[in-house]
Amino acid sequence: MVLLIVGFLTGISILWTIGIILVVVGVILFAPGAAGHAVGGRRHYY
Repeated sequence: MVLLIVGFLTGISILWTIGIILVVVGVILFAPGAAGHAVGGRRHYY
């Protein structure tokens, strides 16, 4: 999320692109994690 904001504010398109990719990957991994399934072999990350 930080890369997305910094890329938007500074106009650096590569940061914007990487930020979008990381947000999409995070949402994809969050969905099964919120449903209680283990993601990457772990159930909790705290």
